[in-house]
Formats: sequence, structure tokens, C-alpha cells
Amino acid sequence: MFYGEYLHSIDRKGRLILPAKFREVSKSHFIERFYITRGLDKCLFMFSEEEWRTQENKFKALSFTHQQARTFNRIFFSGACEINFDNQGRILLPLYLKDYAEIKKDVIIVGVSNRIEVWAKDKWEGFYGTFRQSFEEIAEKLLET
Repeated sequence: MFYGEYLHSIDRKGRLILPAKFREVSKSHFIERFYITRGLDKCLFMFSEEEWRTQENKFKALSFTHQQARTFNRIFFSGACEINFDNQGRILLPLYLKDYAEIKKDVIIVGVSNRIEVWAKDKWEGFYGTFRQSFEEIAEKLLET
């Protein structure tokens, strides 16, 4: 549903605009609400409400008797908040999420099928630079039949 990589900037009021392509997809799929939280690899994960509920059910099913499950759920859900867009498609990222992802000004917004990721530009460049060379090797390992 969400695909591509887009460079955007946080404005002086701390707002981030969602790429036009993502706004179009959201409108065509009747998505009115998103949830954003701490993601992996120092980025933020943003889910439509429907996808959020799917992920929430998976994570709630993890046994709270396992320390790693408790830790993951605490960090993941304590960082979550509902996102509301203004008329221009802008969102206000909470300071604690910007701090977590080390977002200052420039961000890369990445569509990863069922979710959107928001990265500090330098963090994305570091991640991409590290893994682009091993992309084919990773594909071979994951997609072996």
C-alpha cells in the first residue's frame, strides 16, 4: 500500500508533511487515522488504524511472563500516539519520538508496504549505506526455497 522514499523537512513549528502519494493512498483506502510509535533501527513506525490493530493483537498475544515480551510491549506501546493531520497533511511529531529517532530537521519517509517509517536523514543514509551492498545476499537467505 505504501511504497517509496521521500525527503521532507520538519518545519519551524515542528510539523511534518506526509508525502502526497501517501495522502492519496490513505484517501483511496478511507484511512482517517494513523498511529505512530518507536520503531526498530532508530526510526518511527506509522500504521493505519486497521494495521495498528493487527499489530497490537499480535503483540498483546505475547506472554507477559516472558521478560523480553514485557520489555518490547512497554517500549512499543508507551511510545504510541494517535496522529491527526491538518488540512495540508501535516502532523506534529511528539518530542519524545523525535528524540528517540534523533530527528532534527531533515527526514526520509519510507513506505514499507503495510507501514510508513520516518527516519532522521542521516540515520537512513547510514542504514541504507550499510545494507545496500548485502541486499542480494539477504534476499537469497530469506527467500530460499
